[in-house]
Amino acid sequence: MNKNEAKGTAKDLKGTVKEAAGKATGNKEMEAEGKAEQVEGKAQKTVGEAESALKGK
Repeated sequence: MNKNEAKGTAKDLKGTVKEAAGKATGNKEMEAEGKAEQVEGKAQKTVGEAESALKGK
């Protein structure tokens, strides 16, 4: 796992937690931020996976 994969996974997890907290508190803005972080994290993880594939790892 390279740096982008690790950071992407962490950002996805953080977004999941933020989304859940937003839902639990009725905070739609926090919920939306969490969903956005999940999308960013998944994208970053995909970039990292592509980098690893290109390097043959």
